[in-house]
Amino acid sequence: MRPDEQTIADDRFTQWMRLNLDRAADHFGLTLTGQPVFGWRLRTIGAPAIGNDGPVWLRVVTEFPEWAHGDTWTGNTDATTLTGIAKPCVIGVHEWDEQNWRHQRAEVLTLLPGTAISLTNQLQTAVELPDAWWADLREGIDALRTTSTARTYTTSERVARRIRDIYGTELHVSEWETVHGDLHWENLLAPEFGLVDWELWGRGPAGTDAATLLLYSLLVPEVAQRVHDTFADQLDTHAGRTAQLAVAARLRSRIAGGDFPELADPIRAHVRRLGVTPVQ
Repeated sequence: MRPDEQTIADDRFTQWMRLNLDRAADHFGLTLTGQPVFGWRLRTIGAPAIGNDGPVWLRVVTEFPEWAHGDTWTGNTDATTLTGIAKPCVIGVHEWDEQNWRHQRAEVLTLLPGTAISLTNQLQTAVELPDAWWADLREGIDALRTTSTARTYTTSERVARRIRDIYGTELHVSEWETVHGDLHWENLLAPEFGLVDWELWGRGPAGTDAATLLLYSLLVPEVAQRVHDTFADQLDTHAGRTAQLAVAARLRSRIAGGDFPELADPIRAHVRRLGVTPVQ
């Protein structure tokens, strides 16, 4: 598809997703109160709204029918039972089919008081966050790590294969914990700490969340250092090093697909500091 054709297709899909958000708002009796924001590859759309019970967040996700199931599909709803971390709770769900082409899921979530720290996954400029915010982040991730769940974020086979394919080394995950799985700056709120987008959470390599936030911070060294200092006991271990390589391998595949190319060199340099040289 040529660039101009891709732009036209994206514009049409964007407008279609806006219509889906309007349909969901009508279903729940909500009035949208702000501009919508889109997720990765326009797969999700969300906006603040208000109803009889006050302000909420309305989100719609679209998926091909064969993928509209499983842990990812119900992640936000499943996370409602989690405690010890500031996050939204799902208070309403509605699903429908679009001509057997896509399956839609609308979720009404409680509205947290903060706003997204970044408009992109990766932090691109310095941000000043109080010590209390960092303490809340650490406390919340610690609470999550020890939470029991049958949900799966990734598997040992997938991690080993990615690390082997990109770094040519055999590393196997020996420590597991419950992780958010997508701990980046667009999912973090401030000035009051909050963490959104719980689609992926489940059991993953120990240190995954700390490693993920660290790598998404590499463009701003002072913030990356603060992330490291906050989670040093998780990162500076064999398990933490394995988690960093696993996250780096995952982000490398995202970069190869066109996402955040500016992280390519910083991630490569970071992996070398871990004592590993990519084979591709």
